[in-house]
Amino acid sequence: MNNYLRIHPHDNVLVALRDLEQGTIIDFEGQAFPLVDRVGAKHKFTLTELRPYDSIFMYGVLVGKATKDIAKGGLISTENIHHASSEFHLGKRKLDWHKPDTSKFEGRTFMGYHRADGSVGTGNYWLVIPLVFCENRNIMVLKEALVDKLGYKKAKTYESEVDQLMSLYRAGKSTQEILSADMQVSAEKADTKRLFKNIDGIKFLTHDMGCGGTQQDSRALCGLLAGYVTHPNVAGATVLSLGCQHAQGTILQEEIAKRDPNFSKPLIILEQQKLGTEKNLLQQALKQTFAGLIEANQNERKAAPLSKLCIGLECGGSDGFSGISANPALGYVSDLLVEMGGSVILSEFPELCGVEQELSDRCVDEDTARRFMDLMTTYNKRAEETGSGFYANPSFGNIKDGLITDAIKSAGAAKKGGTSPVTAVLDYPEKATKPGLNLLCTPGSDVESTTAEVGSGANVVLFTTGLGTPTGNPIAPVIKLSTNTALYKRMPDIIDIDCGTIIEGTETIPQAGERILDYVIKVASGEEQPKAVRLEQDDFIPWKRGVSL
Repeated sequence: MNNYLRIHPHDNVLVALRDLEQGTIIDFEGQAFPLVDRVGAKHKFTLTELRPYDSIFMYGVLVGKATKDIAKGGLISTENIHHASSEFHLGKRKLDWHKPDTSKFEGRTFMGYHRADGSVGTGNYWLVIPLVFCENRNIMVLKEALVDKLGYKKAKTYESEVDQLMSLYRAGKSTQEILSADMQVSAEKADTKRLFKNIDGIKFLTHDMGCGGTQQDSRALCGLLAGYVTHPNVAGATVLSLGCQHAQGTILQEEIAKRDPNFSKPLIILEQQKLGTEKNLLQQALKQTFAGLIEANQNERKAAPLSKLCIGLECGGSDGFSGISANPALGYVSDLLVEMGGSVILSEFPELCGVEQELSDRCVDEDTARRFMDLMTTYNKRAEETGSGFYANPSFGNIKDGLITDAIKSAGAAKKGGTSPVTAVLDYPEKATKPGLNLLCTPGSDVESTTAEVGSGANVVLFTTGLGTPTGNPIAPVIKLSTNTALYKRMPDIIDIDCGTIIEGTETIPQAGERILDYVIKVASGEEQPKAVRLEQDDFIPWKRGVSL
């Protein structure tokens, strides 16, 4: 394993691959110099002396400017540099790309659920969703009634641990004795036998939108929900409406028709103000949902080509290794799938700041490039109007682990998109309809972005993390990949795949990419369950772009 790395020949900083003590001699390309500071793994140090306003380059792009003198071999940090990125313009098309060898996957298929519109799901779920937050309670009442009885109860609970604490309290144990007691871990309960063997689950989504905000936000919410209802992983849906809110059932149906003009899945829309009592509403919901489940259970998994996969590319809790291990590995997976006719979705527009020129040049035509640049410019302007901007994107955890400017974070995050041309640019919550690399305008927030990617059609999500995050999705499997082996070992209950092998030098990026795609195929076929699915990490947060009124 090397101790440090220059990512791009034009970079004037090196990345520490392990902790390096002050005074360590750096021997790089014929020059030797001592480290002025201690440099922790994932952080960066300079190859040359820098003066105030001097440019700092990583991944071959501008990522910051020095704010004070930095000695050669000095640590760069928020104390001596600030965010900077290059301006962008409409350039020439650069559509040549590094097409990977796909021979290993020639003829491979996955076992999925085929839908009338030609899409193929990696799961078969029934949705129960509200059009407005007023119906959240009724959604949860339906969940309590259906989940256990139909065999979808979570296997692992902590009820026995609570019983142990109650016994200690009743026995008169002190608070300190209770805190220091050894808890007996309860055995996992076997799932109750499912009544409907071909239905992977009934998912109950709640949110805080639908009324009280702008009508544009309610329309966007209906578009997002329509994306979930028409999603290939969804067999049918029960929708609860109060009746008087902005987000009307008619708007939902209009948005469904945009995405699937010949929509034929079971769809139940019930309005509480028309049906009257809660009892009437819920009994109708139960009867009609049960009838829909009987119909949905008739669909079985059948072979499908890998071109029917649509993979969402996501990151969260990123670190200084994200852009050199897990993200490039996802980029290789992206290129593999694109070459085989599949689709990928790259989102999180605040985390594409600084690489706009490269991505716009990769757009298949000028109109697509203009749309991308316009969305980036408008989004950043709106953020600045609220007193922020893309420069404020890195979180405390990002900065602590080496991502000290938005441009550094973005240059690494963009690696998830590989090298293929950008075939489409989508504004939230539009549907991905073209094979190839799609750019989707979303926030950098990982749950909002993952929610949006699935709403746009991703039937699997690949999610990289350097710090660890449990994020999942109700209907699409979210596969978690660690950027470093230490995280993989520390949080094995949420991480599926270790990409720290790339940092350690035991695996190349293409090798890791092929290993990841092999696992994706198993997940898509229902042969493997990612940790987020096992934990029922059903995160769902719509993006609210407007204001409350």
